[in-house]
Amino acid sequence: MKPVELNKNYEIEILSLGSNAEGVGRIENFTIFVENALPNEKIFAKIIEVKKNYAVGKLIKILRESSDRVKPFCPIYFECGGCQLQHLNYSAQLKLKKKIISDALERIGKIDGVEILETIGMENPLRYRNKMQFPVGKNKSEIIVGCFAKNSHKIIDTDSCMIQREGNDKILRAVKKIANKLKISAYDEDKHTGILRHVMGRVGLNNELMAVLVTAKKNLPDEKKIIRAIREELPEISSIQQNIQTYKNNVILGRETKILYGRETIKDKIGNLKFNISARSFFQVNTEQAEILYKTALNFAELSGREIVIDAYCGTGTISLFLAKSAYKVYGIEIVNSAINDAKKNARENKIRNAEFICGDAVKVIPKLFSEGIFADVVIVDPPRAGCEKKVLETFASMNPAKIIYVSCNPATLARDLKILSELGYKTKKIQPVDMFPFSSHVESVAQIVKETD
Repeated sequence: MKPVELNKNYEIEILSLGSNAEGVGRIENFTIFVENALPNEKIFAKIIEVKKNYAVGKLIKILRESSDRVKPFCPIYFECGGCQLQHLNYSAQLKLKKKIISDALERIGKIDGVEILETIGMENPLRYRNKMQFPVGKNKSEIIVGCFAKNSHKIIDTDSCMIQREGNDKILRAVKKIANKLKISAYDEDKHTGILRHVMGRVGLNNELMAVLVTAKKNLPDEKKIIRAIREELPEISSIQQNIQTYKNNVILGRETKILYGRETIKDKIGNLKFNISARSFFQVNTEQAEILYKTALNFAELSGREIVIDAYCGTGTISLFLAKSAYKVYGIEIVNSAINDAKKNARENKIRNAEFICGDAVKVIPKLFSEGIFADVVIVDPPRAGCEKKVLETFASMNPAKIIYVSCNPATLARDLKILSELGYKTKKIQPVDMFPFSSHVESVAQIVKETD
């Protein structure tokens, strides 16, 4: 017999925050998750979902408010699904992100003795995102562009987002105005009809702008009129592109991209390195914090200039090139060919000659390098949210590097992978959380892992 019933209201003491920033409380030791509730608050909540081991409540009233609660700065915050922590003051957000990593290590990794440093935050945590991807929809006869509502695909129309760079706001407003004026049809994901699916914007160095129209069909009606109208609205724009995504799924970008105006890439800068950014390139969305993240990785690697470094998920070569100036040689490995081409171009333009980029699966490429007499003193890994497959970690360990530097965007998969590495003879010394995504529940971190000696 569960201690709560569906659609009934309960008084709950909130004890902590979950990994998705929801308040966590208990009734007779039964866990209740309540969105927008904070630790040390007493609340009144309506139970809206009951599962085997937990329930979900909807916040009805705050009976005792946390001293860390603040008023959200965004007028659509409680509708939009983009941010989760605007109601929590920024210093408390940084403490929470450290705790999320600590909890994951304890619960999933079963690892102790790791030094978890204080989260490095931003001096000004607004206007940090250099890339936006906003869905397009229709409200009666009007085209709308904005964010998805929480836990749904309902679009919340907006003209501005305070975590986006101002240039992205300009692109958002311009494309919405033009779509309405030229009556460009919005994509309907249920019927699989219409043209315009998403508006993507990138802001580069010196506020260079790239606008990408993601369409459901190859043919873009009134293409010349659209290009002319965007250039009139945004005379400073450097690139206008069309990305074609014809599949009936939730993947934002398709494989084909067509340049409508201007250059294929814009440039951005991390530290003293410049990078070419194409429409489909992976590039950290928070340039300021990316520099801190990469400097941390460099610091943890403790390079003397004699080491061989393997960057196992190198993408467009950002971390590889950042480390190359302090290493003897860096090998970057990436399975996406276009990213490798970008990495090679970035190396040439930054005049870095001791970085070699190889297209392929790290599990196959690393043993091949090893057979050629190339081994790693340090392995850098920055995997996607799913983390590393066990065989990838085993491949790293087989090269017997002195250090593994693990850059993670997901504390749960980081903890899982650190546990596997500990079983392979590697000890995690310290972890540095970096707040790449203020006002969200996401946290990036860098772990220093060393080979255990007898």
